[in-house]
Amino acid sequence: MTTATRPEQLFRLPDLGEGLTEAEIVEWKVAVGDTVTVDQVVVEVETAKAAVEVPVPFAGTVLRLHAEAGSALPVGEPLITVGAEALAGADGSAHGPRPEDAGDAPDPVAPGDAAAERYREEEQAGSGNVLIGYGTGHGPTTSRRRRRRAATFPSTAPASVAAAPDTLSASASASASASAGAGAGAGAGPTAAAAAAATGTHAPRAISPLVRRMARDHGVDIAGVSPSGPAGVVLRRDVEQAIALAGRTTSQSPAHQAVAPAPASRETTTTTGPERIPLRGVRRAVADKLSRSRTEIPDATTWVDVDATGLLQAKKALESAGTGTRVGLLALFARICVAGLRRFPELNSTVDTERREILRHDEVRLGFAAQTERGLVVPVVRDAHLMTTVQLAAELARLTELARGGNLPPHALTGGTFTLNNYGVFGVDGSTPIINHPEAALLGVGRLVDKPWVVDGQLTVRKVTQLSFSFDHRVCDGGVAGGFLRFVADCVERPATLLADV
Repeated sequence: MTTATRPEQLFRLPDLGEGLTEAEIVEWKVAVGDTVTVDQVVVEVETAKAAVEVPVPFAGTVLRLHAEAGSALPVGEPLITVGAEALAGADGSAHGPRPEDAGDAPDPVAPGDAAAERYREEEQAGSGNVLIGYGTGHGPTTSRRRRRRAATFPSTAPASVAAAPDTLSASASASASASAGAGAGAGAGPTAAAAAAATGTHAPRAISPLVRRMARDHGVDIAGVSPSGPAGVVLRRDVEQAIALAGRTTSQSPAHQAVAPAPASRETTTTTGPERIPLRGVRRAVADKLSRSRTEIPDATTWVDVDATGLLQAKKALESAGTGTRVGLLALFARICVAGLRRFPELNSTVDTERREILRHDEVRLGFAAQTERGLVVPVVRDAHLMTTVQLAAELARLTELARGGNLPPHALTGGTFTLNNYGVFGVDGSTPIINHPEAALLGVGRLVDKPWVVDGQLTVRKVTQLSFSFDHRVCDGGVAGGFLRFVADCVERPATLLADV
């Protein structure tokens, strides 16, 4: 009895929402020849907003990966091709995909594949089910399974990768010769397995993009690094040790010690030019936003030094109150900013340049700058005006943890109306902050330092910080900006001032 097989199914990069038009391939979770299930995560991509894990809506065997790690792929372009296993007939036999069927094919969905159809409907509706930390809720597992039977479709590995070491070639040849003596059918499996090993189709281990980039920048082969993390994960310290070991090996080599470098001749000196680093992902998003801010917004900056000793005392009092949540200085500054925006609502605005209108917002969506391994991001605390100081502290801590792990969903990085930037953690006093477009204002907080300060006519040492405030001159004049900054300074010096706004 003949067997029935489903056609190849092409899965394209889905719309990841938030107006994103492309994504960079960070790491493939599967390789050609792997068996995948519906909703299994097959690739991790990086957008301008977040790292995203993309599941496949089909089940079957991976036939083709249409993009390499490190490349940018526009939304809607082919991502992966999956061919379903053949359905066994009455005689129990089954046939895999044929080589002649491995061309680019449309992406039909089998009529009986309800799970795949449901996924496609969600993806077309803008479902957020592809974000890290979120699933569709009905995927059975994300583990990978290898086909035991050798694949017969052509390899997609480049010719340079197909060249194996002599030992591997000899082993493969010996295996092929032994198999030929036993018959063509018996030799197909080992030969295909050796070819798969030679072409390097094994899936990479789960390694963070930062670690891969560090290894690539220093010329370290990530496959040769001994992992120390759980489940064989290569960590940052593993790559750093490999870099240090490579440096010691180079410096101690006999050739390096015995041969002195010859003086370079002017005629033979060649220069490779500056290193070109493409703007991608978060770095490009930050560059575009800051460039647009400088181009569109007529900003001005004002600043003031304040005695923060009273604020530190208030922080200590909150910690001893047993609230169960650690209230840091960032949360206290957030509480002060929310109160200040209530008094000066002009600063809680955005400008619609096309309609030439100022949009004054009722709710405060407070953004705060967070430096992560992927770059600078600005998570947004929504409905900050409805939160207590303790609630603000808890939400700031939650978003910070997500940001550092690269797990912030895109919607958590948009829609802010005001930004708070505590650059004092970098050990600097002040700056001229660039407004986070399309917002109208940003408050920067410098480091806390001991300075001589006059209190009640007496010179004493106090904890002093500098506040820098940038504002859009289109939404207000200097009087409003100065009033806001003075209110913030008064609350820092005398936190009891906030009681009038509680």
